[in-house]
Amino acid sequence: MADALELEALWDEFHRVVNMTSQELAAWLKVSDADEETEPLPEHAGSPTGQHVLAILQKRRTDLTEDDIGVMYEVVDTVEAQTEPAQEPTAQEPTAQQTERRHRLMTLGHDPLRP
Repeated sequence: MADALELEALWDEFHRVVNMTSQELAAWLKVSDADEETEPLPEHAGSPTGQHVLAILQKRRTDLTEDDIGVMYEVVDTVEAQTEPAQEPTAQEPTAQQTERRHRLMTLGHDPLRP
């Protein structure tokens, strides 16, 4: 397991990049997984990673597992790689590609339209 300083830095970084609350993320996972004919059970909505992020948001730092820490690193790396300054949304109308990218990031708990 990561040492205390490394874990504290990861915890802070994870909560910086995951800028949606657990309620917002849970609602988004339900919406993003629903289609015209079916809607998954709430505990099965969204991707496994999205569900894991939601579970981490509901934990205390002292309750993290090795799997949680791995997902936290993965989420931080993914969000940082996909939110480079050149990719940030502009004031113009969003393109389909920007909308898809935003939805992918929201599945990880990051809404790029938030400051």
